[in-house]
Amino acid sequence: MNPNAFPESRAAAVRELWSLDPAVTFLNHGSYGACPRAVLEAQQRYREQLEREPVRFFLRELEPLLDAARGALASFVGADLDDLVFVPNATVGVNTVLRSLSLRPDDELCITDHGYNACNNAAEAVAARAGARVVVAPVPFPIEAPEQVVEAVLARVGPRTRLVLVDHVTSPTGLVFPVASLIAALAERGVDVLVDGAHAPGMVPLDLRALGAAYYTGNCHKWLCSPKGAAFLHVRRDKQGAVRPLSISHGANSPRADRSRFLLEFDWTGTADPSAALCVADALRAMGALVPGGWPALQAHNRATALAARDLLCEALGCTPPSPDAMIGALATVPLPDAPSSPLRLDPLQDALLERWGIEVPVFAWPASPRRHLRISAQIYNDRPHYERLAAALAALL
Repeated sequence: MNPNAFPESRAAAVRELWSLDPAVTFLNHGSYGACPRAVLEAQQRYREQLEREPVRFFLRELEPLLDAARGALASFVGADLDDLVFVPNATVGVNTVLRSLSLRPDDELCITDHGYNACNNAAEAVAARAGARVVVAPVPFPIEAPEQVVEAVLARVGPRTRLVLVDHVTSPTGLVFPVASLIAALAERGVDVLVDGAHAPGMVPLDLRALGAAYYTGNCHKWLCSPKGAAFLHVRRDKQGAVRPLSISHGANSPRADRSRFLLEFDWTGTADPSAALCVADALRAMGALVPGGWPALQAHNRATALAARDLLCEALGCTPPSPDAMIGALATVPLPDAPSSPLRLDPLQDALLERWGIEVPVFAWPASPRRHLRISAQIYNDRPHYERLAAALAALL
């Protein structure tokens, strides 16, 4: 194995831009993200604007503020702003699409065994209500090539398949799936795709127009580093008429003709704090200014760190990297020795890593106990000593 090299560290220069606990080696950016101080300060300014005159804010100021944030996000992800709406998180985006489907008995929804548990549960619930069924495509892990993902899904798609739900970047295995190839192959069979892009925005380059998925949802609080509560749902223009928000509100019978029904319904689903979505543009600017070269350089830096850290851990654990470099973004999952664990609580090893070594990193049973894996994240505030500390901790604890 020829290990990948760590990029030049920028951690010391940027770490103080976050409020992260300095006593914790934080290697789990992927679960909930981490918002820089400057973006939190921008969020507070929006909240103060709201509370200074709530009626003026909601009735006169909110819509143009949402449009400005939507425009910045649409430009970043390669979308037309009229095709993109804000939702609280990608799980809500997935549920929104699934609950908008008109399924018939014996229709099929196809998912993969690398899918996010919450979204797979949503597919099961929607299918059960309609008398439809969920078909699971098993994707190998370790995996040798991205083409295996396409082959695995196509093998489970048939004449009754109404929709394929697939992750862009998988949560348990940290793989970048070849969604463009998969969408194109399924289009030839007349099957729509809902992409759960929870991890993708800010981790990998996005061009939603070119991708052409019927539906795409992504989080802004993870790799874009916005506050929690900001995500988006992108719906292709020909599909928007059938997609309704989970909460039906005033937009459903609005007489306005200057905006699409899609925007009118999703932009107001009831009184809530919209500040997380409003400062997505602030997050894009803040993160894009961290390194020379902006976002492309930041994504390349994080990917190089993830690859080097994965190789370092695999060498320490005596295992082979379980996926090709081409399928890694800013997450990487490595296998651990088997040990029984309960799905109802954190793995004891994860607790020990935090309590005894001050390391926050997820350890989980996948695909089922006793098989276990560990997943690392790589954000600009991480560098080689963080992963060397993890390798030493694993050597001591395993």
